[in-house]
Amino acid sequence: MPAVSKGDGMRGLAVFISDIRNCKSKEAEIKRINKELANIRSKFKGDKALDGYSKKKYVCKLLFIFLLGHDIDFGHMEAVNLLSSNKYTEKQIGYLFISVLVNSNSELIRLINNAIKNDLSSRNPTFMCLALHCIANVGSREMAEAFAGEIPRILVAGDTMDSVKQSAALCLLRLYRTSPDLVLMGEWTSRVVHLLNDQHMGVVTAAISLITCLSQKNPEEFKTCVSLAVSRLSRIVSSASTDLQDYTYYFVPAPWLSCKLLRLLQCYPPPEDGAVKGRLVECLETILNKAQEPPKSKKVQHSNAKNAILFEAIALIIHYDSEPNLLVRACNQLGQFLQHRETNLRYLALESMCTLASSEFSHEAVKTHIETVINALKTERDVSVRQRAADLLYAMCDRSNAKQIVAEMLSYLETADYSIREEMVLKVAILAEKYAVDYSWYVDTILNLIRIAGDYVSEEVWYRVIQIVINRDDVQGYAAKTVFEALQAPACHENMVKVGGYILGEFGNLIAGDPRSSPLVQFNLLHSKFHLCSVPTRALLLSAYIKFINLFPETKPTIQEVLRCDSQIRNSDVELQQRAVEYLKLSSIASTDVLATVLEEMPPFPERESSILAKLKKKKGPGAVSGNELEEGKREGGELNGAGERPGDSSAIGASNASTPSPSADLLGLRSAAPVSAAPPSAGSLLVDVFSEAGPAAPAAGANDDGFLRDLEPPTESSDSLLAEGPGDSDSAPPSVVSEDPAPPLPESDELLNKFVCKNNGVLFENQLLQIGVKSEYRQNLGRMYLFYGNKTSVQFVNFTTTVSCPGELQSQLNVQLKPVDPLVEGGAQVQQVINIECLTVFSDAPLLNIKFRYGGALQNLTLKLPVAINKFFQPTEMSSHDFFQRWKQLSQPQQEAQKIFKANHAMDTEVLKAKLLGLGTALLEKVDPNPDNFVCAGVIQTKAQQVGCLLRLEPNAQAQPGEQMYRLTLRSSKDTVAKRLCELLAEQF
Repeated sequence: MPAVSKGDGMRGLAVFISDIRNCKSKEAEIKRINKELANIRSKFKGDKALDGYSKKKYVCKLLFIFLLGHDIDFGHMEAVNLLSSNKYTEKQIGYLFISVLVNSNSELIRLINNAIKNDLSSRNPTFMCLALHCIANVGSREMAEAFAGEIPRILVAGDTMDSVKQSAALCLLRLYRTSPDLVLMGEWTSRVVHLLNDQHMGVVTAAISLITCLSQKNPEEFKTCVSLAVSRLSRIVSSASTDLQDYTYYFVPAPWLSCKLLRLLQCYPPPEDGAVKGRLVECLETILNKAQEPPKSKKVQHSNAKNAILFEAIALIIHYDSEPNLLVRACNQLGQFLQHRETNLRYLALESMCTLASSEFSHEAVKTHIETVINALKTERDVSVRQRAADLLYAMCDRSNAKQIVAEMLSYLETADYSIREEMVLKVAILAEKYAVDYSWYVDTILNLIRIAGDYVSEEVWYRVIQIVINRDDVQGYAAKTVFEALQAPACHENMVKVGGYILGEFGNLIAGDPRSSPLVQFNLLHSKFHLCSVPTRALLLSAYIKFINLFPETKPTIQEVLRCDSQIRNSDVELQQRAVEYLKLSSIASTDVLATVLEEMPPFPERESSILAKLKKKKGPGAVSGNELEEGKREGGELNGAGERPGDSSAIGASNASTPSPSADLLGLRSAAPVSAAPPSAGSLLVDVFSEAGPAAPAAGANDDGFLRDLEPPTESSDSLLAEGPGDSDSAPPSVVSEDPAPPLPESDELLNKFVCKNNGVLFENQLLQIGVKSEYRQNLGRMYLFYGNKTSVQFVNFTTTVSCPGELQSQLNVQLKPVDPLVEGGAQVQQVINIECLTVFSDAPLLNIKFRYGGALQNLTLKLPVAINKFFQPTEMSSHDFFQRWKQLSQPQQEAQKIFKANHAMDTEVLKAKLLGLGTALLEKVDPNPDNFVCAGVIQTKAQQVGCLLRLEPNAQAQPGEQMYRLTLRSSKDTVAKRLCELLAEQF
């Protein structure tokens, strides 16, 4: 190694830095810098050749000027020339300048790469380290391409010095993180793994960082590292602090290496080899035992190092979740930290215990610390620690302690920090629902929650309590009484008014016998809140008022007077005005029987997963609410749960008869829809596009088709239940008077079909006579499609018939059934038809829809392709980066992959691309692909016969000029026909 002489300092650089520091103003500094830049430029351009010392000095000055924030546009070549020097200090300054100022697109990159290659092959360890540091600092793809094959050879070579091996391992790690596709270990894998046995602890520490990163992406290739890691960990744990003197930190042997080894083991399941597993368990027990020993030093560095190893060991114990003894011991150790004076330790203990609470072996042990955790929730100064305490209470809650935990969380909510209130509200609502055995307790809890933290109660929470009250007959009277009492408070939150309006509108009759809660008292109480509420709440209250007229006829004059006042029927808000006018008219002209039919009670909601759980999962991020918890929520709360969707407005049941159905009652998701009335509009008017986002939509499904979404729940006994015909359904549509053969499919059928690959709703076909709209929904291997046939003329369509046929093999791949359609379609009217679909196995073709009718005596006969493609039966699948690429690698057979490179048909808009990929039906996996511009998706196609997993990767070339942008689309599937078909469908979408 070249010696660095003491007289090698650069006096000119020191003087320049001193001048800069002595500048009194920014202008003076700039003036001095400009003078120096002019001097350096003249020296570089001068005829006299500069020696190495002068180049080094001037390059250093340029580097200092750059670090002050000024642009440097010359001197790069001189820095590159310094790389060829044999003096360490000159070469070091050259590499430093290049690492900081040269970008990957520079024209000098080839010269730099040549200089680096020369240094790597020089066998001079100092120069090799400088070159490796430069590669790691720049880390560009060009450098990865140039050196990714050379560095592993240096790393595993027997004659490479230890300091160079350390630099090589960390350099390779940097290149792998930036360009994983270029760093292929291949033949070097086993030799890299065996670096864990190296005698030099620095080499092992550097190598394990590389191996951990490689193992996360390719666990199978590096699984031999487990036994070596356990062996090395055992030697460190069992050694005394004097054995590893150079690597002992405040009496703790090799703490950084120990943490990295424990973290590496978390990439793998428990060892299958009994001896290795026993040795690892012994190591973990030793670490737990050492945590109980008195400290060997009072310095904080000692406790930090000791606790770092302990927490990594506990994380490994939790990861394995297979050693009950270790899990309980870990829990007890964490319990001691809950009252530690160090805030960080309390935080980490609470965080780790949250994970322990989900283990069946340690859940009971975690529950023993409930009082300590409650105390932490109340007394901790740090809000982040209080949040972890709330998380732990949520995790340790079960039927035995639910009431205590919910009560404590409600009590804390009154003084809770604003940043965690919304999350606390969601958790209280979930626990109250999940563990409620007494429904009156559930109602009390939610109403108390709204009273305490009304501003933080999201819509999902009060929707949920409505659904549950409607689904439970035994709690409806209690709920009405309780909400009536809650509304009597002078200051009442708007969410309480919403719940009160809904429940009293539905079940106010159950408490009307008491003079204190007579119908008129109920109405006056609700109406006293009316003027303080927002427009959506007022709309709900108006619906409650019309319900009152049905429940309590004696309130009719009073309510009509309210509806008739100018503030209602001339309200500036269209929704309120329309409701007031229509409800007033309905109450005036409708008979008692009609009112009772239109305004009957809401039916029970179908049982579905709680939307509150989904909201909490979204708020906390992936992994915050486990899949098991979601399933448990559905299982334990099954009889309590209503639909996980917004409850309808009180007036929604009569949507098919009232002129304006409630937007929230529309289970199909069509909003602000007015059903087609029997009376046609003016003869010249065309049907509006019922599927446009802003336009009107179809009637509420629940009113017209027996709530078909309930049938879309996965059948409990047989999938045939979806396709079973209802009472009165014949084997097929009514006999047709038209006997002509179906017409061949329209030439544009395929183009129309492609429009629906990434969406379920829209206009399928339109000409001067007829408009056909589609609204569909799919669940597992079952689907239901609504077809809307609109007559755009003023003349009747007669003998209107439709048939669906499955050509060729499609008969054995799809089961399709139609419900009959009205054979007479009035001018300007619209009729609706339901089609049930069952996917039996994978398919490529689409069913054919034939429509025949007579218009003005002339037969109209047209055939279209139904927008049913194999992707409609996708079930989105969330995957980690590791799982995705592991599965991607498994699907490596040529017949399992379909790839297409094609030109972009539309502008490359990231949000549009995401929307289309989500519309495909797959899960869009964020931060999985190393290239952030790429998109990866995963899903499982559900058929009756089998499940077909699919992985998708879309690589856009967004940097190209418009008109030259391309995509590369790759699909891998366990079934070859699926990958090819999906590739064909998707290539047309971008």
